[in-house]
Amino acid sequence: MNAFVSRIGQGRRRVDPLSVVAAGFFVLAIVAAAYPAFKAGPATGPGLLLLIGLAGVAFAGIYAFASSEPRRAMATDEGLHALVDALTEPAAVTSAAGRLVSFNAAWRDEAGVIRRLDREGEAGKAMYAALAAARRTGSAEARLGPDPGQPVTISRLGDDKLLLRLVREEAAAEWLPVERLAAEAPTLSPAARSGTSPMVMALDAFAAAAPFGAALLDGGDPFEATVIEANEAMEGLTAGAAKPGARFVDLLDTASRNEARARLAARGGGPVEVRLAHTAAGAAPKIAHLYVTQAEDRVVAYLLDVSEQKQLELQLGQSQKMQAIGQLAGGVAHDFNNLLTAIQLRLDELLHRHPVGDPSYEGLNEIRQTGVRAADLVRKLLAFSRKQTVQRETLELGELISEFEVLLRRLLREDVILSTDYGRDLPLVRADKSQLETAVMNLAVNARDALRSHGTNDGGIGTVSIRTARLDQAGARTLGFPTAPPEGCALIEVADNGPGIPPEAMTKIFEPFFTTKPVGEGTGLGLATVYGIVKQADGWIHVDTAPGKGAAFRIFLPIHVPSATAPKPVAPPPKPVARDLSGAGRILFVEDEDAVRVVAARLLRARGYEVIEAADGEEALELAEQHAGEIDLLISDVIMPGLDGPTLLKKARHFLGDAPVMFISGYAEAEFSDLLEGESGVTFLPKPIDIKTLAERVKQILQGG
Repeated sequence: MNAFVSRIGQGRRRVDPLSVVAAGFFVLAIVAAAYPAFKAGPATGPGLLLLIGLAGVAFAGIYAFASSEPRRAMATDEGLHALVDALTEPAAVTSAAGRLVSFNAAWRDEAGVIRRLDREGEAGKAMYAALAAARRTGSAEARLGPDPGQPVTISRLGDDKLLLRLVREEAAAEWLPVERLAAEAPTLSPAARSGTSPMVMALDAFAAAAPFGAALLDGGDPFEATVIEANEAMEGLTAGAAKPGARFVDLLDTASRNEARARLAARGGGPVEVRLAHTAAGAAPKIAHLYVTQAEDRVVAYLLDVSEQKQLELQLGQSQKMQAIGQLAGGVAHDFNNLLTAIQLRLDELLHRHPVGDPSYEGLNEIRQTGVRAADLVRKLLAFSRKQTVQRETLELGELISEFEVLLRRLLREDVILSTDYGRDLPLVRADKSQLETAVMNLAVNARDALRSHGTNDGGIGTVSIRTARLDQAGARTLGFPTAPPEGCALIEVADNGPGIPPEAMTKIFEPFFTTKPVGEGTGLGLATVYGIVKQADGWIHVDTAPGKGAAFRIFLPIHVPSATAPKPVAPPPKPVARDLSGAGRILFVEDEDAVRVVAARLLRARGYEVIEAADGEEALELAEQHAGEIDLLISDVIMPGLDGPTLLKKARHFLGDAPVMFISGYAEAEFSDLLEGESGVTFLPKPIDIKTLAERVKQILQGG
């Protein structure tokens, strides 16, 4: 019964339990059939014929069990059998539990017919340990059969299949020791060696059909080797440069070669991030992860395109950085607004004492002008941090740019040409008109300064182009808006024919105070302000530039569709501003910044109002309870320690009755508007404020009440 014996060393084939059960039932059937013959007398003619027939059937059954092959018993994937049959070396596929799923003719000739890998003995334990290691790391080495066994390499196929290949020396048809395989791969770490058979002449079927780039290299060092064969994915990734005979190092960008060599030496088989030297015409340089495996004196190199993943990582990192900077800028601007408010209120008081003609007036007026500049700086920081107060309205882009075009032409002057292109069927947008004009103006001024300082890319006349258009989802994605909504969006593009933006500055252009201009020629807040305005309008901004090819800033805004049933709001008639800013009434003034509260309260008292001061929300709530029904106006800061402004209003509303409320804050009204749902008679005054504006607003509110 040699067919039952495995040809792997001297080991025996593992018995299949199902075959044992089937053989048992077969023997039982033979005995049951022979029982009548023995009972009737085996010497009789019919009994003798029956026994001879049963003996023949038993012999045929035993022969059938002995010669059956389990090759296709567990197989469900015919493609797997085809791949194994395509391999020239002895190969088999096994499950994680060691049961053979498929094997080729070379395996059967060398190792015999086996159903399951042997678990017994030291060799069996080592084999199953290697199977587990291959499932974790992707590859492993072991010996098949009892000592000394036959060397076999194990590679992972999916989650539950493993490829086994017997390794032998082709010249002498002798088994090659594993130690020699390790010695013949000196340029890579042991983790990087795949143990493929020596003298590989071509990529195997798996690598040739892989969706990622794979190339067989002639030489142990991938940075000195030439390409023997490359799969279709590798040729596409390198724009056809990965041809037989080409140096592999020439496929990589010059700047990343030395770094890749050093990292590959440290990491063994990879991954190592590299930039490719060859890309399709007009396409951005591709970034890939490089992996290498050793095949005797040759190397198989794999390139996985991670360009899109890298771009998403950069966008996420940039977004997180800008968010952090925005939070910092917003906090600084809020505190700075409080200081500016105190300074401006104190200046108003001093200017009232020292009018025009007083020797001190000129110095005080210069301080006020400096404060105005500081307030403008704060507004830019708030715009960047998306905390600026906005007054959104429905706008038509063509009309907006058309009205603004006259001012833009004055800003650009005669040496720079302004070109405008209004698209057809322009959509409506919902945004703050003044902010949107500020964004376009900043982009146009930046383009003008770039043209004046660096000239044009073609030596001609400097041109700034402004284009508006309606884009569908596909068009918006093509122009740089990856998350464009299905209904499309509106576009404002400001482009120039200048030198473009250098790559090293691209990651910083929207950061506050970053500028490439000389000292004294800009604060570096222009693009930061644009970024904040666009984000606060729920839009997206993208920069398309290249050295020597100009720059195009594209602003994408959501399309606004007005409700057909909603009535058009009727603007109330403007209230006349009283020349006399004095008045009467009791005001509860809540402000945690002492300098602001004390000065504002004193100036309001000077104009005839009775002012009750509170340094925080808790104190204000107690005072509101003490003076229940006697307060004519509540003026409160929004952000305060303890009770904030909106929470104070909700708790003190039954003490205030119908008294109007005015919030003052350095943050945007939108930051707390949701907290005021259901409240009426609430107005907002952004910081920094001066006494004239405050007194005018107070008198208007009390007169209106």
